[in-house]
Amino acid sequence: MSVRRLRHVTHVLAELFSDEVTRAARSRGESADLELRERRRAQNVRVALERLGPFYIKLGQMLSTRPDIVPPSMIGELEKLHDHVSPAPFSTFEPVLEAELGPGWKEQFQHVDIFEPLGTASLAQVYAVTMRDGRQGVVKVQRPGIRSQVLDDMRMMRRAARLVGRCAPRLNAVVDLDAMLGVLFDAMRPELDFTIEAGNMDAARAAIADFRTLSVPEVLLATPRVLIQALAPGQSIRQARRDEFTERERMAIGEDLLAFTYRGFFINRMFHADPHPGNIFVQPGGQASLIDWGMVGRLDRRTSMRIMLVLLNLAENDGHGLAKAWVDLGYATPWANVDAFAADMAALTPKIAAASLEELNFGVTLTAVLQQSTKRGIKTNPMISVLGKAFGNIEGSVRCLAPELSITSVFEKQMAGIMIDLAGEFFSTTHVAKTTMEMMLGADTALEQARAITRDLSNREFRVNVTEGGHRSRERSPLLSRAMLAAGAAALWRYHQNRRE
Repeated sequence: MSVRRLRHVTHVLAELFSDEVTRAARSRGESADLELRERRRAQNVRVALERLGPFYIKLGQMLSTRPDIVPPSMIGELEKLHDHVSPAPFSTFEPVLEAELGPGWKEQFQHVDIFEPLGTASLAQVYAVTMRDGRQGVVKVQRPGIRSQVLDDMRMMRRAARLVGRCAPRLNAVVDLDAMLGVLFDAMRPELDFTIEAGNMDAARAAIADFRTLSVPEVLLATPRVLIQALAPGQSIRQARRDEFTERERMAIGEDLLAFTYRGFFINRMFHADPHPGNIFVQPGGQASLIDWGMVGRLDRRTSMRIMLVLLNLAENDGHGLAKAWVDLGYATPWANVDAFAADMAALTPKIAAASLEELNFGVTLTAVLQQSTKRGIKTNPMISVLGKAFGNIEGSVRCLAPELSITSVFEKQMAGIMIDLAGEFFSTTHVAKTTMEMMLGADTALEQARAITRDLSNREFRVNVTEGGHRSRERSPLLSRAMLAAGAAALWRYHQNRRE
């Protein structure tokens, strides 16, 4: 990584450490307010992460969903992390536009509002534009040099995580910092290449087509460092006034936002990983537009289904079922206390089932399960960090417009459609082909097992043991176990052959 960047990171962290040491020395021997000291420490950490830039901001946002790693005094402060910086002059970004779109880039627009950007962040800046055909749009321009900086930060943080893993193997066995960072890196990479973000938007627009109240802006042009898209109408859902919407509108938008999130988790297995209120625009009588698809989470089929089982047990108020599903999602370490974790979940689930968003912060409650699972020695799937962040954000966004919605009720409504889609996937040509290939490979294994049985029988490696006291018992030798396995595989293969004939 660049020496300049390393010096900056070291300088910020050294200032943070020095300030903490100074404050501790001053408070020694004084009856200082412990709560006030912890609050100031949390504020200093947040400010340091903001100074370090986009990667550390995203890391802090993810850590805000991990109460098993971060103390309660820090959670609230990390939740305030926003990727906003003071706007840079347009002249900073003009060379990027020229490099990506060519010297005549201005000819693609009727007008570009270069004086007041619509949005500023440490990764990019956004400007309002009018296209040549009169359509209103926005142009998102990446900050010069930011890609290499973020990649340097990722490499440095990964080395640090591996060092921590070696120094604290017991903690790492439960938390797996390196895997958690890997999930964050995968989610962030599209923010470093706008052509990937544009692909995410196209995929999301196809997935959202069935939701009457939702939309994703159209991509007009994309290069690695410049993204031009249609303007999302309305205003941030945080700024929206509920009394300007009918109750039917509010509830429909809220239900669709939650339902789209569920389908992203369990059907499409691609979801918006940062759907905070600033990334959802609404207007009375119109649709809710989801913008900023740079940070996207992706799930494999098995993980997705296990997470669905977790939510099903929450909806059914089944604490013991939740505990089992959570353990299956990760794994129990040799020192885990699974029974105690099941008791923890049995106490937690009654507080969640059927509660509305006004009564419950579901995203925080879901991630709070981490606190107990880590305490009981259960390793959690690293995807939970991104899922928790996404779910906490969408919950907060929906609360702005329809706080009376019940998360679990919406989930139960969606279950029928989700299960139908999953059943169709199970009986798809691809899945049937996969099962068939496994059977054919099993047939090859059966033939090898049969040859081994023949060799073993010719060598008479088959024995029956008789125990003392007159009680006869057959001890199944490795040969017999292998014979039974081979016979079963052979029978399955023969059945498959008969069907084909």
